[in-house]
Amino acid sequence: MEKVQLRGYSPGTIGKVTELHGSYYGRQWNLGLRFEAQVAGDLSQFLLELDEKRDRFFAATVAGEVVGSLAVDGRSREEGARLRWFVLAPTHQGLGIGQILLQAALDFCLEASFERVYLWTFAGLDAAHHLYRKFGFTLSRECTGDEWGRPLTYQMFERAL
Repeated sequence: MEKVQLRGYSPGTIGKVTELHGSYYGRQWNLGLRFEAQVAGDLSQFLLELDEKRDRFFAATVAGEVVGSLAVDGRSREEGARLRWFVLAPTHQGLGIGQILLQAALDFCLEASFERVYLWTFAGLDAAHHLYRKFGFTLSRECTGDEWGRPLTYQMFERAL
């Protein structure tokens, strides 16, 4: 595998990250238009409001192609830094790219003096949950909902910095 590089936004990134989410979660979890539209809208708004002092967006690229992403959303500083849009192309899972992204995000959170980092996910994403635990996150909250058209158990993972 060629070297992984992390970069910020560039033209086409919103579409590619949305496609990665829509393709994976559509195929694996039967999440459709509502989910994909929310990813596209929320990610677009985040990037429009991005403040380099509190926020960071990482696109993982291999040979110039976006193969994953992760963002640090610090807009609600009192709640801590929220990790969002963590996704990897299926062809690049299990290669350590998720660890590279997560470490870069946590390094930024420390640099930006956040005291807490958290993320929302849902039950059944076992590989991701394993990675979160490896990096010191603990499951702190669960609730159920069907905002994307099917019932899911949402989970919050968090860690102190």
